Amino acid sequence: MTSVKEQEAIRKLMVFLQEWDSAHKVARSRILDSFIKSNDGKTEPELELEFSQGASLFLARLTTWLRMTYMYSTCLNQLLKSIGIFLSAASGRRYLIEFLEIGGVLILLEILGLNHLKEEDKRESVKLLQLIADAGRKYKELICESYGVRSLAEFLATSNSAEAQADVQVLMDSLGRSNPKYQNQVYKGLVAVLPCASPQAQQLALQTLRVMQDMVGEAPSVLVEPLLGVLRSVRLEVQYEAIQLLKALMAHEVRPALLKGLVALLTPPKKKGAYPTTLCLREPVLVYIQQAAAAKVIGVLAKESAEVAEELIQLKVVHGLMVAVGNLDHVASQRHASISLEYFVRTFPFVEECVKKALGHTLFQRFMDSPEAWYTKMDPDQAEELASNIVDIPRDMARMQS
Repeated sequence: MTSVKEQEAIRKLMVFLQEWDSAHKVARSRILDSFIKSNDGKTEPELELEFSQGASLFLARLTTWLRMTYMYSTCLNQLLKSIGIFLSAASGRRYLIEFLEIGGVLILLEILGLNHLKEEDKRESVKLLQLIADAGRKYKELICESYGVRSLAEFLATSNSAEAQADVQVLMDSLGRSNPKYQNQVYKGLVAVLPCASPQAQQLALQTLRVMQDMVGEAPSVLVEPLLGVLRSVRLEVQYEAIQLLKALMAHEVRPALLKGLVALLTPPKKKGAYPTTLCLREPVLVYIQQAAAAKVIGVLAKESAEVAEELIQLKVVHGLMVAVGNLDHVASQRHASISLEYFVRTFPFVEECVKKALGHTLFQRFMDSPEAWYTKMDPDQAEELASNIVDIPRDMARMQS
């Protein structure tokens, strides 16, 4: 038989549940606020004590109401926080299972894709998904099997909340670890974020890709175009992360495609002989930012590896750098290309000979004396000569001369 004390506790629980069942939105909102304030951080035994061993009865009501109302944002933030108290409770694995059994993961993922919901509600949804992922590998797999990677990648790319994006990055990183079955899916999901319009999302995706690189092994070829495209970003922090990832990828099979792509960026397409002002109005800005970034990256990669430098020369990087130096419409292209070109000239005697022949003694001497400034005194004719240079170093010469 139950004691008087236990009977009183059960009675209080039943009164509380009846109050919830009969309450409308405003009253339920107050109940949730009180629950969150009183129970945040509690363990499973503490919650059971609070609810006279009937905490699951209240969790069931919360999840039922969530399932019925999440489309309409009814007390959604409070609902998610309340459910989070159960999912984060120490020793509360059974609460997690009960939430998953009603399709909790699918609801949380669907919340991320509903445009009319608030960013703060979506962030709470991400936090709950993180709690689920933290429970172990099979729960990470469940999120991925529910098309979670795609939903999270889309939210990362479109969110206006830096805090929410940071939470998604942590979750994507978590899904990419100790989850071999879906590791590559997470990697490709992050690659899909790179062409988006959010610099914050690009930066976070690049950071996570770099961390994942060693775990994944070989990078997929689909990475090449989006990664090189990121070099069009005007944000230095985005370009920095792109450079760090490019450096990491030099040890992988995707290297030749990346180097070929970088060299191609040095010579943007031009129309009917005019370099480079005949592109459409906005396009030159992006193309030239990308050209300057490529020139900078090439110098960084060449200085880190003689083998990479040789491959770049075989890909006609010297010609491309000279084209970029001749771009009077973009000083950054001239500066970075000049600095990178100097490295090749000083490192490879045959490159020095070819560049000296192309520039002529006087201009070459100015270049060697001040590679960071010589282009500022360049006249249009000299720039045109550089932009239309035909320097072509034989493929085998780099290896012979290094």
